[in-house]
Amino acid sequence: MNRKKQWLARLAADDGSATAEYAIATMAAVGFAGLLVVILRGDEVRGILMGIIRSALSIG
Repeated sequence: MNRKKQWLARLAADDGSATAEYAIATMAAVGFAGLLVVILRGDEVRGILMGIIRSALSIG
């Protein structure tokens, strides 16, 4: 019975859970950044961004 209580206590402990959550959030951020890099390297997106920049600079 003592082993069962120890086992249940280990399952209830959340040591390291914050570290795991940070790791998951970091991996999600890296994946999102990679996706943005792929999208922004496209010629169509580059043209849209350049158009926005040109129009913003020509307003003055």
